[in-house]
Amino acid sequence: MNLLNNLFKRIASGSLVVQIVIGIIAGILLAVAAPDVANSVGLFGSLFVKALKAVAPILVFVIVAASIANQKKGAHTNMRSIISLYLIGTFMAALVAVTMSFLLPTTLTLVTTNTSATPPGGIGEVLNTLLFKVVDNPVNALASGNFIGILAWAIALGFCFQHASESTKAVLNDVSNGVSGIVKLVIRFAPLGIFGLVSQTIATTGFAALAGYSHLIMVLLLSMGIIALVVNPVIVWFKTKQNPYPLVFTCIKESGITAFFTRSSAANIPVNMELCKKLELHEDTYSVSIPLGATVNMGGAAITITVMTLAAVHTLGIQVDIATALLLSTVAAVSACGASGVAGGSLLLIPLACSLFGVPNEISMQVVAAGFIVGVIQDSAETALNSSTDVIFTAAADIAASSGDIAAKVKTATAS
Repeated sequence: MNLLNNLFKRIASGSLVVQIVIGIIAGILLAVAAPDVANSVGLFGSLFVKALKAVAPILVFVIVAASIANQKKGAHTNMRSIISLYLIGTFMAALVAVTMSFLLPTTLTLVTTNTSATPPGGIGEVLNTLLFKVVDNPVNALASGNFIGILAWAIALGFCFQHASESTKAVLNDVSNGVSGIVKLVIRFAPLGIFGLVSQTIATTGFAALAGYSHLIMVLLLSMGIIALVVNPVIVWFKTKQNPYPLVFTCIKESGITAFFTRSSAANIPVNMELCKKLELHEDTYSVSIPLGATVNMGGAAITITVMTLAAVHTLGIQVDIATALLLSTVAAVSACGASGVAGGSLLLIPLACSLFGVPNEISMQVVAAGFIVGVIQDSAETALNSSTDVIFTAAADIAASSGDIAAKVKTATAS
């Protein structure tokens, strides 16, 4: 019994990233050696993602409400700066995707498979949907994972609770700490969950199914790589005037790896919250900016929408001028903010962007179907970029405002 307890303690105190890497390797080996068994252990992955998605909405609700309620008057949360970084990063992602699509034009062999989902009819419909999500019933917002509605209610209640008694604020804070404790418990099961996800994904799809779309995948991944390793660091440098790469690599390792396999920005909110805490960022800031980023900071989604749209345009031989390309970047950036924080959320916005070039809806929906085929890699990389960038920009704004040191914060985070 003592041996078992010591084993559990060692696992709980060990490096989560190392354990995740072990889970990935074990998942690949199992999928290759015993595909049937790998499909069965996929249950662990499904349970892990389900647990994250279950705890994320209530975590966001209580932590945002408690943070605002307990906020000291005159406290600076840097939200204006963070939102600016989110918008700049998303627009730059769309611009990079346009550039890469012209440098490496992609054509598709359009599939005959269709999807029953209905894409939005225009940018007005996207904005209309966002507006109605804000005023959603709070119970329904929590049940359906509508993070925009959850944020709206949490912020409103948080401001109202600022006038409550200290004992009420203390209760809110205790509830927030309790939910955070549950989140930490769920996150400790990440290696087992990712082991199941990797095993099932490789056993089901294999590697051959993606070969026919290798050029499209390459353009998507190159664009996301440029944003992650060039554009984001440049933005952080302009904001902090410090070497950005220690922060960038830490966020990719601590946040991006988990997001890559869960494929959900919403599900990765608890992971980002924990990373911000390790970086010793201002809690009043990240308790709001991280849930907000999971909703509106969608650089990866902007890349997917742009690259897939221009692939359809190149396939049909439609000529694109610079003005239209810039318009596409703007539409993709705005549309990406309306992308759902769940797997595949950006794909249904492709027909909206395709409509700029007169691409028929039946053709654009075939492009969406192609997107689901490459989604095993595309959506994983997209989510990893989106989620890690949430922490990068939050940290950059916090460090710039407090004249903090990036290297010191990263050292503290990796030591904890």
